[in-house]
Amino acid sequence: MADAPAPRPTLCIGVLTLNEARRIRQCLESASFADRVVVLDSGSTDSTREIAQKMGTEVHQSLDWQGFAVQRNRLLTFCKEDYVFFLDADEVITPGLRAEIQAALTAATPTVWETYWREVAFGRPIFNLFGKKSLARLFPRSVLLHFEGVVHEHALLKDPDIPRRVFQSPLLHYSRETVHDSLRKLTQYSMLGAAKRASKGKYGGVMRGIASGLAMFVRLYIFRASFLSGGPGFLYAFFIALECFFRYAALHYDRQTLTESVQR
Repeated sequence: MADAPAPRPTLCIGVLTLNEARRIRQCLESASFADRVVVLDSGSTDSTREIAQKMGTEVHQSLDWQGFAVQRNRLLTFCKEDYVFFLDADEVITPGLRAEIQAALTAATPTVWETYWREVAFGRPIFNLFGKKSLARLFPRSVLLHFEGVVHEHALLKDPDIPRRVFQSPLLHYSRETVHDSLRKLTQYSMLGAAKRASKGKYGGVMRGIASGLAMFVRLYIFRASFLSGGPGFLYAFFIALECFFRYAALHYDRQTLTESVQR
């Protein structure tokens, strides 16, 4: 009698949420192929948790916000499957990426897989010439230790030399749907970025902020050609440039507050 085939490795998709009622259904529907989907909510005041629960998703809550890495580590404690894929609530797994993820689970060698982002802002995909940036999202659970970093966190692995590969199908990122939402994220990401730099002893100021913001705008709008996306492309580049400016302005004028928050 032939040996029975080895069971397929299991997959958990973990999702962090905060006031994502507009996006959470589409996000979770795209993740429904996983063996288990777990949501960790950071204190939503809208219907995010209720929508997720009605969809049959396992939902937990953690109100003690200490940064993205800490929150992702808390989410990780609920992920017991062979592989874990981290998905944000404003992201959607495309059909092509879904097929690639399912194929990756059967790889003979444990591998960390990265994904490309396809930005969708103000209702339109943003043209981003030479702008592909891959992010590690799929991990063998056995090699993933924890995450570090207040914002743009990174994973620490048992084996830093583990093979890495990149999925070719994109992960859709609905980063900025409205001006109101962009203004909210402007404050959040500017201050998180300033806190991260303050913890490393870096300094800022208005002139440094202007230089950083202008360089970022030229990079995105001109060299990466977001101008081809019309008004949405301009707003996308402009808001990210503003984040760069206020990050360095806060690093100078809010330094004491930032230092105290890091020490806590």
